[in-house]
Amino acid sequence: MLVDQAIIFVQAGNGGDGAASLRREAYVPKGGPDGGNGGNGGNVILKATAGVDTLLDMAGRHHWRAEPGQPGRSKSRTGAAGADLVIPVPPGTLVYDDDTGLLLDDLDQPEKTLLAARGGRGGFGNEHFKSATNQTPRQCTPGESGEKRQLRLELKLIADVGLIGLPNAGKSTLLSRLSAARPKVADYPFTTLEPQLGIAELSDLRRIVLADIPGLIAGAHSGAGLGHAFLRHIERTRILVHLLELEPTDGSDPIANFHTINRELSEYSTVLSEKKQIVAINKIDLLGHEEDWRTATRMMHDELGVEVLAVSAATGVGTDQLLEICWKTLEK
Repeated sequence: MLVDQAIIFVQAGNGGDGAASLRREAYVPKGGPDGGNGGNGGNVILKATAGVDTLLDMAGRHHWRAEPGQPGRSKSRTGAAGADLVIPVPPGTLVYDDDTGLLLDDLDQPEKTLLAARGGRGGFGNEHFKSATNQTPRQCTPGESGEKRQLRLELKLIADVGLIGLPNAGKSTLLSRLSAARPKVADYPFTTLEPQLGIAELSDLRRIVLADIPGLIAGAHSGAGLGHAFLRHIERTRILVHLLELEPTDGSDPIANFHTINRELSEYSTVLSEKKQIVAINKIDLLGHEEDWRTATRMMHDELGVEVLAVSAATGVGTDQLLEICWKTLEK
């Protein structure tokens, strides 16, 4: 299950208290102060980790606390520092301060880290305060408190190519044809209820990461269907493959459907409306002879004013050509 939003409370470790101790040892008269400093508290660190694909762990655990530092001890011994708490999150996670709404960082690359809460500094032992004029100080200081913060995490999937189109346009079938991903495929709308990722393997060890974005319908930008929940994932993609049906089962006009989806993208974000699109006519295996779908493709090209490819996700016709065009577009 893809969980792409979570709110968590993080607390760094408190610093350990300093120790107040006077040296007591046989044959050593007038032993001086020997209270050690407290250890520093552990930090809370968010780390983008390859292989982590969801915020499920964060959604199920709301409080994350690092270890506190240990107090100082006699014989000038410093307390042990608290261990840092490293929280693995998926690459593509946006981290916000939930109280102020401030974007703290965009963990868009594997191994990228964010210091979310800094551990408290350990207190000073009384040895720290000794001087020529204060040879037996007895004062020590407590450790500082670790930082506390409530964070809002939002995941935007990172992919090279986003597959968009109305429900039942064949996006899931195409993803399963081009990659090893196995999304649910059925003959009713909204079969796919969450974004799906797949990796397409091309010749010469080339790879393209594909994302199937579900639920785009008219009004998606304002919450209709599932689009409002998943439109942000398209922002991470570099290019879009727009799937259309020439003969939609609901009797709608494919030209109008094309403009509907693009209108929703532009209403949600100007960034999406400016992304390069590759338009593909799907399900050509249902159109009869090759000349029929070639004629239909030319008509769509004339109507839309863009290059249009003909593919069949079910049979694989045209899918290799689609991948090559995606690769060349990505190279540019």
